[in-house]
Order: sequence, then C-alpha cells, then structure tokens
Amino acid sequence: MIKIGILGDIGSGKSFISKNFGYPVFNADHEVSQIYKKNKKIYLKLKKILPKNFQSFPIQKKEVLKAILNNKKNLKKIIKVIHLEIRKKLKIFLRKNKNQKIVVLDIPLLLENKINKKNDILIFVDSKKNEIEKRLKKRKNFNIKLIKMFRKIQLPLDLKKKKSHFVIKNDFKYKSIRKDIKMILGEILK
Repeated sequence: MIKIGILGDIGSGKSFISKNFGYPVFNADHEVSQIYKKNKKIYLKLKKILPKNFQSFPIQKKEVLKAILNNKKNLKKIIKVIHLEIRKKLKIFLRKNKNQKIVVLDIPLLLENKINKKNDILIFVDSKKNEIEKRLKKRKNFNIKLIKMFRKIQLPLDLKKKKSHFVIKNDFKYKSIRKDIKMILGEILK
C-alpha cells in the first residue's frame, strides 16, 4: 500500500486535492468533528482537563474554539487528547483499506506529529496567499487569531515543501488539479 500524505497551509485546499485522487482518504478534520459529536469518552477527558470549557455533550466546535482563544496552552492540551484518538482511527482506516493500492492522508499535523513513515509519498499543496485568505474568510468559524495560533504549531511551509516529493499548484480549478494528480500517480505507480 502506498500512502500519500498531503501537506500545505491552512486553507490551501488539501481536502479538495485529497478527494481528487480517487482513492480512500483519511480526513483528520472530519474525524475530529465526528469525535466531538459521538465520542463521550473524549468529552469526559476534555471536561476533566478543562472543566470550565466543556459543559455538555456532544462537544460544540464553538466550545473548543473558545477554550483555545481563552488560553493558548489549551490548544496543546486538546491536541494531546484528540491526537491519540486520531491515531487509533487512522490504524482502523489503514487496516480497513489494506488491500488498496493507494490511500491518501489528509492530516494537518502529519509531519509535526510524526505520523508519516519514511517511504510515504508527500505532496505539498501550494496556493497563492491571497487565494488562501479569501477562502479562509468564507469559512463559518473564521477567526484570524485562531488561524495564527494553528500556524504557530505547524512546521514552516518552506520546510514542508522541501520535504515533499511533489508540489501541486492549487488554482482551485478541477481540470488543472486532475492533470497534476494524473501526472503524479503516473510517477508513483511506475
């Protein structure tokens, strides 16, 4: 099984790119939202470490955002709890898809949390800064302070780009993205 890790800035279109590969995708952001909605054990762990911030189950995203904005140390506490659960979900995903030729990992902190393996293929999604900002502002829970906090815990983008095997210039147009993906898949599957 070939694992493709998708790297890039917040709002660069990593999920958009991931979906266009045509292979099973592990989307960590989606998994986190499912954990907040369905995992009472995680809620109880978060309530134990941050009792003022987590009052009811299912966990509301605004509660998480408020906890992070109240104290930036809370972000690391939350990540520590959530990260273990994401690793478990990733193992299940990989087991379930063990007969697939390729799987795509859409995990924002893939390198930071050392989730990738040495032989994984890394692809960097390169998008124009103004395009990213425009897209981020359209998000329902847009908060520039929060985005800056998340960017601080991430490795520098130039380092991620340097570590990548391929770079996709994301113009957010389906046709050019498909062309780049086809070329990359051609290289990988040689």
